Amino acid sequence: MTRGMTLPEVIVSLVIVALVLGIAAPRLSAPLDTVAVEQAAGDIAAAHARARLTAVVESRVTELRVSADSLTLEVLTPAGPERRWARPGPGALLVTMTGAARTLTFSPAGISMGLSNASWTLTKGSATRRIVISRLGRVRVER
Repeated sequence: MTRGMTLPEVIVSLVIVALVLGIAAPRLSAPLDTVAVEQAAGDIAAAHARARLTAVVESRVTELRVSADSLTLEVLTPAGPERRWARPGPGALLVTMTGAARTLTFSPAGISMGLSNASWTLTKGSATRRIVISRLGRVRVER
């Protein structure tokens, strides 16, 4: 008796594996899209909290720029803006962000200044989340 498999047995095994993956892959993409959209929404909410805390801790006006390709936190100093933190935006996760890029400004007390309601819709596949920041600085993630 010989050990191993013949070439036809290997081919049949690979065909079966390919069929199973072909059926399962579309069903796995929806949960992965949801995870990516939730992570992008969480990143924006966390950047908002970080900007507010940075403004309070450093007692300086702080700006958070939210765009599809980046999230950037800068502290305004007499010498000019100094970048404190940057992270790739939702686009890095292949998440589409609708809504204009905005700059959120925080006073040294951590209160948002000059901001009316800001909202962005994040979408990937069938997964969608909407982030709303009120003029009082409350962040809400909606389905």
